Amino acid sequence: MKAEIISTGTEILLGNIVDANTSFLAEHLAQIGIDLNYASSVGDNFDRMLEVMKCAGSRSDLILTTGGLGPTSGDITREVIAALFSEKMEVDPAQKAHLEKFFTGRGIPMSENNLKQASLIPSAQAIPNPNGTAPGWWAEKNGKIVIAMPGPPGEMQPMWHNHVGPALQRRSGSIIVSKVLKSYGVPEGTMDEQLSVLLKSPNPTLALYAKIDGINMRITAKANTAEEAKKLIDSHETAVRKILGESIWGVDDDTLEGVVGRMLMKKNMTVAVAESFSIASLMQILARAPESPRFFKGGFLANSDEAKLSLGLVWGSGGIGDAAKGLAALARDKMGASIGIGIDGQIQTVNNEKNARVFIAIVGPKGMTPVMRNYSGRLMMVPNRIAYTALFELRKMLE
Repeated sequence: MKAEIISTGTEILLGNIVDANTSFLAEHLAQIGIDLNYASSVGDNFDRMLEVMKCAGSRSDLILTTGGLGPTSGDITREVIAALFSEKMEVDPAQKAHLEKFFTGRGIPMSENNLKQASLIPSAQAIPNPNGTAPGWWAEKNGKIVIAMPGPPGEMQPMWHNHVGPALQRRSGSIIVSKVLKSYGVPEGTMDEQLSVLLKSPNPTLALYAKIDGINMRITAKANTAEEAKKLIDSHETAVRKILGESIWGVDDDTLEGVVGRMLMKKNMTVAVAESFSIASLMQILARAPESPRFFKGGFLANSDEAKLSLGLVWGSGGIGDAAKGLAALARDKMGASIGIGIDGQIQTVNNEKNARVFIAIVGPKGMTPVMRNYSGRLMMVPNRIAYTALFELRKMLE
């Protein structure tokens, strides 16, 4: 079954609201084994909406729409589906009674325009919506299915979970399962070359996408059962891990700070941080980690040389390298931690472009690990990149 999503509403095209429905539906279609091939947005214009739906009907078996089911003149999704099916809308007595009961129960008078929400075409059935006045539509004709759901996520998502999703699952006959492997330290281009053979596999598939904490690799398998899909994923995962080795630090919902935290707790160790230049980004990330008080002692932000001197830090001609080492030792000693991390850096200009030169020092029971990095591109993203580099290096130290 080939699916297509159409989110309706001029407010989406104007940027007044963010379309969260498409990502929700895309994820849940994949979970029940339905291939999503297209997704689009269209404003509240009858001709343009009908054009988009006709195009979708020419190439997809299943069309899911969100929005445009309210009582106002701008809510035209029903009218467009009626035109698409060449059928006439009529007020359904059962839906009218339900709607009247809804308004009476809340002591609110029902205006005449609300009756359009009780309308159906011969090829459509109403989908219950206990969270609002607008029922959905399940319209089916000539092998095509059009499912219209409300725009508010608080109405659309329960409708999907309680009615639409289970009904489509019964028709799908297959299931899609995904697993995400998370890595750090290997550039996306290099990884693409290393995994080129696996990336060509049709089932399971492998996709790469960059995140602030590294490169994610999503393995997706389609099968008749979850068990069969898992076997396909396991085989692909083994091959990926054989190529990338220790650069893979987690899976699915893992966070790097959470992984490092668990390693520290397992070893009964703690960490403290002293940062300059990186605007306390590492401290903030560590503080958000689950059970952080058990392994993260705290830290210092020394944003100037005067602040470093006031903390008793003395560094020599080694510049930011000496300062980072001193900050690491200072954090460890002052906080009574097993491991201290110090970060310092500076902005420099190379070929008329600014980049960040950063030194990260990690001091532990087995000595000091120095890490020098140069970061280019958007400087506003550099502090978080520094923090995740420090966490990845700490993870390697703890292995």
